[in-house]
Amino acid sequence: MIDLRRLTVLRAIEQYGTVTAAAGAVHLTPSAVSQQVRQLGRELGVELLRPQGRRVRLTEAAQALLRHADAMEELWQRTEAELHATAVGEPRGVLRVAGFPSAAEVLLAPLAVQLQAEWEGLTVKVREAEPLDCFGLLFSGETDVGVVEAMPDNPPLDDGRFGQRPLLDDPFDLIAPAGHALTRGDGPTMEDLAAERWILGMPGTGCSARQLVLASCRSAGFAPSVAHEAREWNVVATFVALGMGIALVPRLARLPSHPDLVRIPLRGRYIPSRRLLRVTRRGSEGHPAVAAALALLDELAAEQGGFVQATEPL
Repeated sequence: MIDLRRLTVLRAIEQYGTVTAAAGAVHLTPSAVSQQVRQLGRELGVELLRPQGRRVRLTEAAQALLRHADAMEELWQRTEAELHATAVGEPRGVLRVAGFPSAAEVLLAPLAVQLQAEWEGLTVKVREAEPLDCFGLLFSGETDVGVVEAMPDNPPLDDGRFGQRPLLDDPFDLIAPAGHALTRGDGPTMEDLAAERWILGMPGTGCSARQLVLASCRSAGFAPSVAHEAREWNVVATFVALGMGIALVPRLARLPSHPDLVRIPLRGRYIPSRRLLRVTRRGSEGHPAVAAALALLDELAAEQGGFVQATEPL
């Protein structure tokens, strides 16, 4: 009989590449991780880790086991979800949700309030986390539902560890100083922004906004003149309100109220938009608390106007 906790430790070594990194992910010491894997190997009668200089490597037997590990974990998640649905029937206990700042503010905070108001026995804990961190939290069991941006560095949509579904398309709006020529008329196109001074997000900040804006500018036939860069949306908004340039911000981003700041939807082609996904551990979707959270997430996304209907999990 395989101890699934020990199998999770082995999966973490494959996921993170080293015993030390895996230990951090599963909240054990490196020596405890090695001990767990050695014990799993003894239970199965095979060697799973082999020394390689100062490091260790997974043996062929470990690789063979890992080829089935995701399916075994999914089956256990489905089993656990069915047990809770049969024995309890309604959302109870603790549900942990995580998402990047805009998602936490606009979707996850209302989700927590509404679920706890509806289900007396349910406690919802919200955690702010960047997309790749959300996947790590799901993998380690520290969160149950994540809302992430679709980004190139994310695990692929067919990754056997996660159930990923499109949730919301979040278009970008123009923000400009009050009185700017772009604030008049029916709204500008991307091509109308070519001669402006721009404020962009910082490179390498863990979100896709900068890359999406630059790609849309290229599609519209120009490279933006970058005057300033900022990490937080409220800083970007302050720069714009002071007349330092224009910027594009996702519609979900909540900006500080400022009399010298105007927010305008774009029209025409090449409007940048980011896609949001809702993510679970694959197989856990039938758990009563998780199912209630996913259904409410879809409702909240639909209220934002960019809801993406997906008939099958990705």
